[in-house]
Amino acid sequence: MGPKLKLKLQRQLLTVCRLEPDQAIPAWALAGSFFTVTRHPAELAIVCESKLAPKNVRRHGSWRALVVEGPLDLDMTGVLAAVVCPLAAAGVSLFGASTFDSDYVMVLERDLPRAQAVLRRAGHRVSG
Repeated sequence: MGPKLKLKLQRQLLTVCRLEPDQAIPAWALAGSFFTVTRHPAELAIVCESKLAPKNVRRHGSWRALVVEGPLDLDMTGVLAAVVCPLAAAGVSLFGASTFDSDYVMVLERDLPRAQAVLRRAGHRVSG
């Protein structure tokens, strides 16, 4: 079934933004306490605090992040699956991001209570 994990709810309300692939990374994207930037040949994707995302960009807002408490060993297997699979089975949409030390799973704020309950039923500890 995968490892039993500790997840902590982050306080920020987040927005996922899509910019053109050749666009420069804007200053607002790097201003908050949490952000992630991914450039791909088809897009520049930015996750940032909702209060910083301009209204004139393509965006999808109101996400909350659950961080898998780490640091996690990069050779550890099944971490994301242990979180993603129960959420997917329950019909909870998510957006993921990883860092060197941990994984973040973002769920829509409206789905947060259900996501937390699903993760607890799967044996994970959820705080925050």
